[in-house]
Amino acid sequence: MILIESPAAIVMNEDAVKAYPDECCGFMYGNDDTTGSRRVSMALPVNNSSVINRKRRFEISPKDYMKAEKYALENNLQLLGVYHSHPDHPAEPSEHDRVAAQPFFSYMIISVLKGRVSNMRSWVLNDESRFDEEELN
Repeated sequence: MILIESPAAIVMNEDAVKAYPDECCGFMYGNDDTTGSRRVSMALPVNNSSVINRKRRFEISPKDYMKAEKYALENNLQLLGVYHSHPDHPAEPSEHDRVAAQPFFSYMIISVLKGRVSNMRSWVLNDESRFDEEELN
């Protein structure tokens, strides 16, 4: 299960609307609790560095990943995952999303329909490198 605290959800949703009709992306920070649930307390937008169709792709540079890891260490947080938007598409991972995904991370997808947030869903890779949906609270 993953819990998104309100301030983090607001940042992700605002980023998704602002970037529309392009995909936005960013990092989710927080902590795992003793029951295995994740609590996202903070979200930080990052530049979509994709040079290919930004309306259908996002890319986070290696330099931004390094900065994100450093930020987590310096602030006693865990880098729990990545969020991104799907403009005018459902909040379901694409094959491109699956291939680029890393184990352990949660992948929050925000569906933005006609410039408004429609819904959010979170996904994690299973042992077969396929996405399973995380329960979202």
